[in-house]
Amino acid sequence: MIKKNMKKHLFNLLFFFGFSILAQAQSDLKANVSAQMQLFDLSAVKLKEGPFKNAQDVDLKYILALDPDKLLAPYLLESGLSPKADRYGNWESIGLDGHIGGHYLSALSLMYASTGNKVLKDRLDYMLSELARCQDKNGNGYVGGIPQGKVFWDRIHKGDIDGSSFGLNNTWVPIYNIHKLFAGLIDAYQYTGSKKAKEIVIKLGDWFIELIRPLSDEQIQKVLATEHGGINESFADLYIITKNKKYLETAEQLSQKAFLNPLLQKEDKLTGLHANTQIPKVVGFEKIAVLSDHKEWLDGAVFFWDNVTEKRTVAFGGNSVSEHFNPVNDFSGMVKSNEGPETCNSYNMERLAKALFLDKNDVHYLDFYERTLYNHILSSQHPEKGGFVYFTPIRPNHYRVYSQPQTSMWCCVGTGLENHAKYGELIYSHSQNDLFVNLFIPSVLKWEENGIEIEQTTKFPYENQTELVLKLKKSKNFTLNIRYPKWAENFEILVNGKEQKTASQPSEYAAISRKWKSGDKLTVRFKMSVHLENLPDGSNWSAFVKGPIVLAAKTSTQGLDGLFADDSRMGHAARGKFIPLDKAYALVGDKAAYISKLQDLANLRFRLDSLELEPFFEVHDARYQMYFQTYSKEEYKEKQKLLKQQEIEAMALEEKTIDKINCGEQQPEVDHLYKGEKSSSGYEDGKFWRNTSSYISYQMLNKNSGGRFLHISVLDELNIDNISILINEKPAVITSADKKMIKIKIDNRDVLNIKILAKDGKISPKFYQLRIVTN
Repeated sequence: MIKKNMKKHLFNLLFFFGFSILAQAQSDLKANVSAQMQLFDLSAVKLKEGPFKNAQDVDLKYILALDPDKLLAPYLLESGLSPKADRYGNWESIGLDGHIGGHYLSALSLMYASTGNKVLKDRLDYMLSELARCQDKNGNGYVGGIPQGKVFWDRIHKGDIDGSSFGLNNTWVPIYNIHKLFAGLIDAYQYTGSKKAKEIVIKLGDWFIELIRPLSDEQIQKVLATEHGGINESFADLYIITKNKKYLETAEQLSQKAFLNPLLQKEDKLTGLHANTQIPKVVGFEKIAVLSDHKEWLDGAVFFWDNVTEKRTVAFGGNSVSEHFNPVNDFSGMVKSNEGPETCNSYNMERLAKALFLDKNDVHYLDFYERTLYNHILSSQHPEKGGFVYFTPIRPNHYRVYSQPQTSMWCCVGTGLENHAKYGELIYSHSQNDLFVNLFIPSVLKWEENGIEIEQTTKFPYENQTELVLKLKKSKNFTLNIRYPKWAENFEILVNGKEQKTASQPSEYAAISRKWKSGDKLTVRFKMSVHLENLPDGSNWSAFVKGPIVLAAKTSTQGLDGLFADDSRMGHAARGKFIPLDKAYALVGDKAAYISKLQDLANLRFRLDSLELEPFFEVHDARYQMYFQTYSKEEYKEKQKLLKQQEIEAMALEEKTIDKINCGEQQPEVDHLYKGEKSSSGYEDGKFWRNTSSYISYQMLNKNSGGRFLHISVLDELNIDNISILINEKPAVITSADKKMIKIKIDNRDVLNIKILAKDGKISPKFYQLRIVTN
């Protein structure tokens, strides 16, 4: 009996010690959150059955299908230790080695906090122990999976810096890569209280500070010209954890002024920028503003937010085309492209929405958060087979591609692992004594400190109500605040069946203050109507939206090439045949008439002539149409004729194209093994470009040796005497050249290694496209 009691006492001590570490970690990272509004720990909220609980369960299976030793292999290799398994292929073997490992730490931490599944914690602890082993072997605080990282970082330390957009010293986004590890370690500390994670990340932070110590501010800003994720946010988090001001000072140093300053001046310089390069920076600006004297940085973050959400965001919450911000007055490129909004963008915009909501206590940030959560984040995972979506095209009659655990190592796999592990983060929030219900998602909240438990039961969005039942340790006075969504009509609240009068308006909270007792039931009722929502450029493309839910129609299950991705280049993009835009369904006549013609089939399904509309998050394994062109009867024939001619020309060019590169765009260049020196990239007149005063090179694939010519196009005037071109190390055979294009005859080879050199250090023209064609 004595031994048994001693064991029980020891268990209680260990449990208390572990809980204290977790509580301290979460307290550290919450310390600077306004007392006005705070989040609950993920462990305080459990999902009940519904689409989000299903998505969480599917994500859990995907997380467990990944092999920690494969993810750790790049870190072991770079520290001179023997890996226990071969590293993964795809992006994990072509330059971004180790980035999924950082995301995996976050995913394990988030999912463990959400579910309490001990297998996840065991995996996390194993990952951390191996990373600590790598860090100890390196001996200077560094740990990372970046190929030839020690050589690369030594060059940076010495001020040898050459890069732009995504290539830094011919290494693919190394600061972005290591930021994923910083973020994963911080999440492991925040959500699980891991002392090991805290130790590793502080050592890593100190190593990074020493790395950049010899660099001038100008040199640091030159490094930041390359995509660097939210590295500024990570150092702000280190300040929160340690209270050591050197980390906050470093966070400010690592904030790109060339991007920040226009935001402070309320200038829109976003068009043409790589979207997900910018959003994490702004998340960092917001956090630094809260922690420092740079309060104006928060205004810059709000300006960015307003610009992106009001001018650059489509109905389902996403933004960008081929990863870049398109012009605010022209969304035609997005309509035509198979590379629609990127899921990573919405992941980071949700993080920014959450941060601004906490700063401002402004419900309109939740309207965006909810819209994007249901329509982009939830739809970005296959609900049965698993797998994450990179691009979500709005091109009518196109489709999406899903990742696979063993073949796909894209950035949107990393954020995808996290997205579906943290659905409980914003369903509820609180001030010191009062409770806020933000989202209508079936769940149970346990607010242990205040002795309050609340169970939310709802089938929203399939039904227009939610019920909340309170379980209290004792009756108590507090205010229960219910979000009144922007989209809600006839909003009413009942307590124990009795209607409550509130003075609230849409995008506000309806506050019910009373002495609550255990068993009290609060019912929220509302109506949702369908409306047509235009693209932000005011063009005649419209989507059907009911409440916050975007509706779409499955149009075909044919030609879904690469639906579940392999490990090929650009395997994350749906490369199946394009259906001409003039073949898409169009709405002809008065817009209001098409709303009235919808036949309600129940469960958010509607008959529209021969189509059936349903929630977009339920559309999978199919081509679909989300946006419809709207015409008056008078303009329909004329506009369709013009559209048909444009599509014929575009399809003819694509039909004879074997491979192409849009220069200056990150993913096409990475997938074609870009290398270069003294090179710059930019955007003008709706096209991206890259030039050089040294060299640039790519590898293109000439499938089945089907191409006969290589076309190299430029934006400015071409002087062929100022450049030389090598193909497979031999001088190119130029068949013709004018001021805008070079036409080169190519050998019957499947692989073309193309190198363009600037002669005598002169700056080359701005190259915007390389295309292999059949004739």
